[in-house]
Amino acid sequence: MRKIGIQEIEDIALGAALLGAGGGGDPYIGKLTAIGAVKECGEVDLISADEVPDGAFIMPAASMGAPTILAEKGVGANEFAKLFDMVSRYYGKPVYATMPMEAGGVNSMLPIAAAARLGIPMVDADGMGRAFPELQMVTFTIGGASATPMAFIDEKGNSGILDTITNKWTEDIARAATMTMGGTLTIALFCMDADTCKNYGVHGIVTRSEELGRAIRLAKDEAAAAGLTPEEFFLKFTGGYKLFKGKIVDVLRETRGAFNFGKVVLEGIAENRGSQASVEFQNENLACTVDGEIVATVPDLICLVDPDTFIPVPTDALKYGKRVLVVGLECFDMWRCEKGLELVGPRYFGIDTDYIPVEERCVRKGA
Repeated sequence: MRKIGIQEIEDIALGAALLGAGGGGDPYIGKLTAIGAVKECGEVDLISADEVPDGAFIMPAASMGAPTILAEKGVGANEFAKLFDMVSRYYGKPVYATMPMEAGGVNSMLPIAAAARLGIPMVDADGMGRAFPELQMVTFTIGGASATPMAFIDEKGNSGILDTITNKWTEDIARAATMTMGGTLTIALFCMDADTCKNYGVHGIVTRSEELGRAIRLAKDEAAAAGLTPEEFFLKFTGGYKLFKGKIVDVLRETRGAFNFGKVVLEGIAENRGSQASVEFQNENLACTVDGEIVATVPDLICLVDPDTFIPVPTDALKYGKRVLVVGLECFDMWRCEKGLELVGPRYFGIDTDYIPVEERCVRKGA
């Protein structure tokens, strides 16, 4: 167990923005929410999955909806207490801890705020190891866990509990409610016992986010000490594959069904001069194509970062003229199994290709 304070929040937010693969909501909004809660209520205890007692009841907290709308609406201070009270009364037992459901942007931060305001620990695990656009897209679905009962609340105080027959039905009904209630909801879902968390969670993801954030923040100093260029240090520390470096020449974006859909087109710079790339997204980046050849797809992470500072650039911050480095990161290994690819493989998102791991695609491209 260790404490999560202001500096830890800063680094976790930065690292989680990278793991968000372009989505997960604006990390700045989430960071302000978490910092405000910690300043008001005190630091948060971060515990490993192995430290969760047998029989303990864990309730993850998250936001659902379009990140662009969340940036305008924010999250209220009292929403977590109402959510957790609804779920606790439904089950007839207290909530021992919370945890993130995804490592991405605002949804890496909201559980910190919830833990601080409720005075409970946060588990160092999640259900994705990154961010995905739909709520059934978690490793706990592979393990047979149910997303419901799922509690939800909006900024006006409208609330309720869903109980559905499958996690996909949870996604579809909750998405319809999200649209009706203004485009975003604060939710509590996938309540679970300690064994489910231990067996199917992505362990150490909060610590991983913090380490990535610290590395990004100190990249230039750490690179100099290691005798590397900042880019070399960034790629080595993250285990990333350099996919493309370019300038944004076009951005197509629309909000449809409480998702941000779109495509960003890049014109190559530096060693990629003369080439063109594109990245398709649905909240998160889904596929990267360079000169007509797919170089990475979900479930691997496709991350756009500033080529000088390596600060992640989310899909809702893509603007004409901005220069970015496109990096591929290997996903959590459970996503590469048959059930994982049924949930989050490229064909689920309408991308006409079989999944090939990013490391294999990069070797083929290099060859």
